[in-house]
Amino acid sequence: MYIMNYSIYAESTPNPEVMKFVANRMIADQSIEITTLKEAKGISIAEELLKFPFVESIYLSANFISISKTGTIQWEDIAMQLRNFIADHLNSNGIRNYTENISLDKTSVVNDPKHEKIIANEFTDHEKEIEALLNEYIAPAVESDGGAITLNYYKDNIVCVDLKGACSGCPSSTSTLKGGIEALLKRKVNPDIEVIANEK
Repeated sequence: MYIMNYSIYAESTPNPEVMKFVANRMIADQSIEITTLKEAKGISIAEELLKFPFVESIYLSANFISISKTGTIQWEDIAMQLRNFIADHLNSNGIRNYTENISLDKTSVVNDPKHEKIIANEFTDHEKEIEALLNEYIAPAVESDGGAITLNYYKDNIVCVDLKGACSGCPSSTSTLKGGIEALLKRKVNPDIEVIANEK
């Protein structure tokens, strides 16, 4: 039986320090941001990528890997090397789900209907409403840019969100937070809402 190999292409993101490497098939059923080898344990592609001295963090989701690099090197010097490495690694390991053995406490679940119950149990009614709006209106756009924005909490008219992947440290994230998310939530939920980013 013929099995199609993984092919990878690189795509720039609004964050100049992050490149999105897209596969032609799914590689993960959960979304996870990884910044250390300890966090990468059990996820072979992440363990190997973090060994490159210029890789700072990895955001793994669905059919792509967003890689954040150190500021001292240019993408033109490393993008092809990373693209080839990812393709070779995926093809040498066969078709698999790279996040199947990780626990949910390590992940940031984004737009995954299997985990709606888990999210719903943790959030208040207002937070559930905000999370649903983020998933419907914001998540598809930021995921296409190699990132994710998820709700952390809502309290006293403050909506705190987590920025992951290409969104973390992105120069345009402030305009996304204020012009996109805050404007949406002011219209749909409460005109007094203010959106802030979680400072990790």
